[in-house]
Amino acid sequence: MATTSSAPPTAATYPTKPRTAVVAGVIALVLIGLNLRAGITGASALLHDLQQVLGYGPLVASLIPSIPTLCFAVAGAATSWLTGKLGVEKAILLSLGMLAAGLLVRGIPTTGMLVVGTVVGMSGLAVCNVSMPSFIREHFAARTSLMTAVYTVTMTSGATVMAVLVVPLSQVLGSPSAGLGTIGILALSAFLGFLPVTLHAHRDTARKAAGHISPWPLLRTKKGLLLTGIFTLQALLAYALLSWFPYMLTTMGLSPADSAVMFGIMQLVSVPAGMVLIAIGSRPRMLRPAVYLATLTMTAGIAALLLLPVSLAVIPAVLLGFGLGIFPLVMVIISRSGRNTAETTALSTLAQSTGYLLATVGPFGMGLLHSATGSWTLPLALLLVIALVQIVVAHLLSSGRAGGVSASGPSGASTAGTSSAGTGAAE
Repeated sequence: MATTSSAPPTAATYPTKPRTAVVAGVIALVLIGLNLRAGITGASALLHDLQQVLGYGPLVASLIPSIPTLCFAVAGAATSWLTGKLGVEKAILLSLGMLAAGLLVRGIPTTGMLVVGTVVGMSGLAVCNVSMPSFIREHFAARTSLMTAVYTVTMTSGATVMAVLVVPLSQVLGSPSAGLGTIGILALSAFLGFLPVTLHAHRDTARKAAGHISPWPLLRTKKGLLLTGIFTLQALLAYALLSWFPYMLTTMGLSPADSAVMFGIMQLVSVPAGMVLIAIGSRPRMLRPAVYLATLTMTAGIAALLLLPVSLAVIPAVLLGFGLGIFPLVMVIISRSGRNTAETTALSTLAQSTGYLLATVGPFGMGLLHSATGSWTLPLALLLVIALVQIVVAHLLSSGRAGGVSASGPSGASTAGTSSAGTGAAE
C-alpha cells in the first residue's frame, strides 16, 4: 500500500508561485526544449558535408556522433552533485551557457574546433538533460505530464526544423561549419530566456536547499535497474539513428537534400507520437500498451530500413519517428519518481548518465561497423536485436508489480515500486 510519505507530489507540495514566475518558467521550458536536440540533429544532417570539407578520416567521422552520448554520461554523472550545490536553476543556467558557447565554437571551420565545440556544448546539454525532470517536478508539480509533453514536443520540433533547414542554410552561408555555428544563436536565446527563472529562484528565500542523494546505490534496486535499462536502450537506438540516418540514406543513394527531408519526417512524426504515447500512458492501466506501441513500432521501423529499398525510405522514417516517441514517456516516469526533488535528480542522474555511457556504443559502433564492412546490413541487424531487447525491458517496467511503474490516471499521479533506498512511491 502507498504511504503518505512516499506519495507523488501535488500542487500543495510546493509554495504557490506568482503568475509571472509561472509564465517565465513555461517560456524558459519551451526555449530549452528547442535546444535539446537541435545541435545534434543539425550536426547529423551535415556530417557528410563536414567530412568532405574538413577532410577528417573515418575514425573522427565515427567519433563525432559519439561525443554527445559520451558527454551525457560523464557530465551527466555530476549533475546530482552540481544541483545539490547550486540548485536546479543555477545548474541549468550554467549548462545553457556551456551549450551556447560550444555550439558557436563549432562554427570555426577546423576539425579541432568541431570536436572541442561539440564536447563543451554536449557537456552543457548533459547537465540540462538530467536536470529537466527535477525542474519540472519543482516548478510544475501537479502538471508533470503536461509540462514534460511541452518540452519534449518543442525538443522534437526544434530538432525537426534544424534537420530540415541546416543543409540549405549552410549552402546559403557557403560553409557547413557556418551553418552549424548558427545553431548556437538558438542556444544563446535559451540562456537569456532562463535568466529570469534563475533570478526568481535566487530571490525565493522560502525555498529549501535541493540537497543531494547519491544516485549509485539506486542501481541495486529493481526500480533503478529498470529505469536505467529502458533509458539506455531507447537512447542507444535514438542516437544511433539520429547520428547516422541521413548519412545512411545518402550512402544508399538518396541525395543529401532528400536524406535531410526523410530525417525531418522522422523527427516530425516523433512530435505527435510523444503526445499520443503520453496521453495513452497516463490513463489507468494503459502504460503497458503505450510502451508496447512505441517499442514494437521502433522494431518495425528498423526492420523496414534493413529490408526495404531506399526509394521507400519514407516508411521507416515514419515508423522510426513514432518509435522515438518513447522518450517523453520515459521522462514522465522519471519526473514522477522519487519522493522529492533530490531523489528525482538522483534517479534521473542514474538513468541518464549510465544510460548514455552505454548508449555511446550505438553511434560509435554504427560508424565503425559501416567503415569495416562497407554496408549498413550488420549495424542495422544489431539495432534490430537491441530493439527486441527493449520490448522485454518495457514489459518489465510496465508490469505494475513491485519495481515496475503504473500510471494511475490522466491527472498525472503515478505509482512506482518502492525499494530499500526509498526511491519511489509504493504501490
